[in-house]
Amino acid sequence: MGKGVKAAVIGGVFAVMVGGAGYGTYNLISALSGDGGISGVAAEKRTGPPGEDEVKETTAKFFAAWQKGTAATAASYTNNDAAAERLLTAFGDDAHITDVKITPGTAQGTTVPYAVKAKVAYDGKSKPLSYRSKLTVVRGLTTGRALVDWQPSVVHPALKKDDTLVTEQSATPPIEAVGRDGSVLTKDTFPSLGPLLDALRDKYGEKAGGTPGIELVVRHDGDGAPDTPLLTLAEGEPGKLTTTISPSAQAAAEKAVKRFAQSSVVAVKPSTGEVLAVANNRTDGFNAAFEGQAAPGSTMKIITAAMLIDNGVTSMNGPAPCPDTAVWQSQTFKNLTNMKSDENATLASSFMRSCNTAFIKLIDEKPLTDASLTQEAEERFGLGRDNWQTGVVSFDGRVPAVEGPDRAAGAIGQGQVQMSPLNMASVTATAITGSFRQPYLVSPELDGREPAQARGLRASTAAQLKQMMRLTATQGTARQAMAGLGGDIGAKTGSAEVDGNAKSNSWFTGFRNDIAAAAMTEQGGHGGDAAGPIVAAVLRTGG
Repeated sequence: MGKGVKAAVIGGVFAVMVGGAGYGTYNLISALSGDGGISGVAAEKRTGPPGEDEVKETTAKFFAAWQKGTAATAASYTNNDAAAERLLTAFGDDAHITDVKITPGTAQGTTVPYAVKAKVAYDGKSKPLSYRSKLTVVRGLTTGRALVDWQPSVVHPALKKDDTLVTEQSATPPIEAVGRDGSVLTKDTFPSLGPLLDALRDKYGEKAGGTPGIELVVRHDGDGAPDTPLLTLAEGEPGKLTTTISPSAQAAAEKAVKRFAQSSVVAVKPSTGEVLAVANNRTDGFNAAFEGQAAPGSTMKIITAAMLIDNGVTSMNGPAPCPDTAVWQSQTFKNLTNMKSDENATLASSFMRSCNTAFIKLIDEKPLTDASLTQEAEERFGLGRDNWQTGVVSFDGRVPAVEGPDRAAGAIGQGQVQMSPLNMASVTATAITGSFRQPYLVSPELDGREPAQARGLRASTAAQLKQMMRLTATQGTARQAMAGLGGDIGAKTGSAEVDGNAKSNSWFTGFRNDIAAAAMTEQGGHGGDAAGPIVAAVLRTGG
C-alpha cells in the first residue's frame, strides 16, 4: 500500500469517527491497538483467567522488551504502565544494569518464576548480578488483554511500594559492627540484625570513620528508611562501630524466633540498660522488637501492680480478691477459662495466676484516678514520653490517661495501652532493679545522646515486684516456660486479644540474674505457649 493510500484510509477513519460517533471511535481504537480486525469489526473482549498460551505470549513479550531496555514497551504489557515504566527506566538509567538475560521457569497457572542475570557497571567498576523473582499474568479490567500484574517485586524481589534501584557512591561509609565481645556482627550470621545494621550504618557510618564505596542499593523513598545494599561494586573502608549486642544471646534469639511465625524478642542488661539481643521473624521485615505497637496483655500487670503498691491500695501480701467476673462502668471483664475464683487471694496470688478481675476490682480504689496508671508508667518506668535515645528508631510505649471501660482494660494490658518487646524488657529491668535505665544499642557517648530519665521505683516496691515475678516463674503461669532455668529467675505471662484474630497475641517477659527479656508472637495464644519459650531460650544464655 502506498503512502497516499494509507493516508487516505486513516483520514477516512477519522471522518467516520466524526460522523459516526461512538461506533467510529471504537473501530479506530480497535484497529490501531490490535484488539480488532482490519475489517473494523470489534473483537470479542475476553474474560476469565488468562490461558496458558496468553501467559506464555505476554511474559515473552514483556521479558523481550525488558531485556532490550525499552522500558515503555515493556511497561505496555503490564496493568500499570506508568509505574512500570518509571521503575524499568530506573533499572537501566539509575541502577546502571545492562546485559540483561531473563530465563523463565515453568509456569504455575498464571504465575511465572524467572531468573535474571545481568551486569552492573558504574564509574569504571562492574560486577555480575543474578537473582530470582516471579510475576503473575492477569486479565486487563478494561481491555480484556492478558497483562503482567505490576508489582515492584517484578523488577527485583527486594523492592516494595515506592522503592527504586540506584547504583552510585554509597550515601554513607560501610561499618564493621561488632558485639560487646569485639566479634563482628554480619547479616549472614545474624539475619534478623540486617535492618538494624543498615540503620546503624545510615546513622553512624560517617562517625565511625570509614570511606564510602560504590553500591547497588534499594532506595526506600516512601518511608525514609536507610538504603538496603544489594551489591558492592567497590569496597569502601568500613569504620568500626561497637554495639551492646551479645553474640551468644543474639544467636539464641535468632534461633528461638524461628520456631514461631511473626515473633520478636529483645534482651537487655538491667544493671546498665544495654541491649543484648534483638531478633524478629516476620514476613514484612518490620523491626517489631523495637518499633512494634501492640497491647501487651497481662505483662502490663507489672506496672499496674507497681501503681497499686505505690499508691497504698494493697501490697504483695495484701488483699486482691479474684472473682469470676468484674464489672467496670457497665463492661464485664472475665478471667482465663477454667480459672477458679478466690475471694481471699493476695496480690501475689492474683499476679502469679494472672487474674484479670483482681486488678479490675482494685483500680477504682482511692487515691487512684484516670491518670494514675499513666503517671506510674511515665514517672517510674520511663515510658510514653517519646524521648528514648536507643541509637536507632524505637517506640517508647504508650499508656494514655483514659476514662470509661478503657481505663479498666488498660490495667490488664488491653484498651489503648501499646508496647513493644523492647518496652516490656525495660519494664522488667526496672521492676527488678528499682532503677530505670533507658535501653540502648550504641553508647550515647558516641554522639552525645541524652538518655531518657525517670524516677524509678522505691526499693520496697521493686522488692515486691521481683518476688511476685519469682513466684510466677516457679509456681504460676510462667512455670512451664521457665522450667529448667537456674539462678535468680522471674517472669510474667500475657495474652492480648486483637479484634479479628482467631487467637490472642502471646506475650512473655522474664529475667534471669542480670538479663531481662521480652517477646511477642502474633496469634501465638497464651503467654507461655509461644513467647515464653522464646524468652527462656534467650535467658538460658546468661547474656
